Amino acid sequence: MPNPIADPLVVGVDTDSRSRLVLIEATADGVATVTINRANRRNAFNAEVIAALKEAFETLEGADGVRAIFLRGAGGTFSAGADLEWMRDAADHSEADNREDAMDMARMLKHLHDLPMLTVALVEGSAFGGGAGLAAACDMAIATADARFCFSEVKLGLVAATISPYVVAAIGSRRARGLFALGNVFGADEAERYGLVDSVVADEAALLAARDAIASEAHACAPGAVGESKRLVAHVAGRAIDHGLLTDTAHWIARIRVSPEGQEGVRAFLARRRPSWMD
Repeated sequence: MPNPIADPLVVGVDTDSRSRLVLIEATADGVATVTINRANRRNAFNAEVIAALKEAFETLEGADGVRAIFLRGAGGTFSAGADLEWMRDAADHSEADNREDAMDMARMLKHLHDLPMLTVALVEGSAFGGGAGLAAACDMAIATADARFCFSEVKLGLVAATISPYVVAAIGSRRARGLFALGNVFGADEAERYGLVDSVVADEAALLAARDAIASEAHACAPGAVGESKRLVAHVAGRAIDHGLLTDTAHWIARIRVSPEGQEGVRAFLARRRPSWMD
């Protein structure tokens, strides 16, 4: 399988420190890691970080051979949410300017959510506000035991608007109402119980081991079928199980059965050989 990104790729430059805002690294077997590289600001969001993340996701969407994407923050912190200086500047902006800033964040999250390959957040330290929303927009999230989460917007007189579709989808509306309304900090075990993360591991070493295990499992899955499965979930979620939905799903599997991947997968299984996408 070709390496989609031969060398570490830099996306975005911090105009203050000239640091590299977002890094993309990919292995020859299609495992990509996106790192928010702003440890001196606890990987907090500003307009440049948001733009760099969106660019990273656009780059990976069009890269050949990417099978799984892992998202993490540099320096042991996932993301502390909005940058204070960015928030200070936004306080003087017009409603129209604030709307455009918010739309940039919304578009970035949607791009992450819609990526056709498996996406996994690797959460260490704090994942506050938009950081927690970023984890919720991924397909899965793994957290270290000391990770902390918070939707603190209400304590600033704000609301968790752009991240809300992904958080509500992850934890449900009733739980989201309570967490959004109180803005309390909660731990990794609670996040797992709420459905915001899938599993909790002891430390960074265990987090990387979990990453490797997931990457290995992803390698056994047909890449086109992974993307189709994600689109299928989006299509059926919240819909009534009626004749229309039955017809849609029957047509869906019929189309996949006759696709090149579907044919290769079934024939490989019957012949007791590895399918081509594992080579």
